[in-house]
Amino acid sequence: MFGLGMPELIIILVIIMIIFGAGKLPEIGAGLGKAIKGFKNSANEIEAEVKSATSEGDTDNKA
Repeated sequence: MFGLGMPELIIILVIIMIIFGAGKLPEIGAGLGKAIKGFKNSANEIEAEVKSATSEGDTDNKA
């Protein structure tokens, strides 16, 4: 994953725990998860709109 091995990921996790504290990690993870989910939903909506616009354009050209 991005050229990072397990030792590097552990070091990053320890630094994050030092900065934010262990109590804040679940909140940060939940917020990050919601942000990723929202981004994926938006991307899927845009993709669906592009597909529908493309298919409407195809039917208009055929008529």
